[in-house]
Amino acid sequence: MVRVQLRSVRVDLQSNTPVLLLEEQSGIGRTLPIFIGTPEATSIAYAVQGVEVKRPLTHDLLVEVIEELGAVLEHVEISDLDGSTYYAELVLTRDGEAHTVSARPSDAVALAIRTGSPLFVADHLMELDTVFIASDLDDDDDEPDEVVEEFREFLDSISPEDFGD
Repeated sequence: MVRVQLRSVRVDLQSNTPVLLLEEQSGIGRTLPIFIGTPEATSIAYAVQGVEVKRPLTHDLLVEVIEELGAVLEHVEISDLDGSTYYAELVLTRDGEAHTVSARPSDAVALAIRTGSPLFVADHLMELDTVFIASDLDDDDDEPDEVVEEFREFLDSISPEDFGD
């Protein structure tokens, strides 16, 4: 497993689809792009930017349920790829016992960001499907308000019909 960090949530300009960029924390700088849904991208962006909402989002609720049950999200693993579908696992502990729960990568990342849990990607995925992103495209210089505004503009430009049946 390769430890990664969430580099950013962006919108792919060609497909107008949100994409997670997971960058390895050490090594040669590989980044795994994973296309995700708009609601999940919004949830992740809100968590990263510290946006507070009046009512808890689904991911906030799940974090509360995990904590109320006395479990801890130890880490998240992006574990497999079947066709164009990625698979992830939540690795939880409760009373010293490990539990693994299957999840979509977007949901897993949303939970990891909220809990501060480490993110990992299977070695074979990092070798197969990664890209290198030039450092001049680094997101660290973006103001949080600008990133949120860019994402809001994307949300304003779509409609339910864009998602088909």
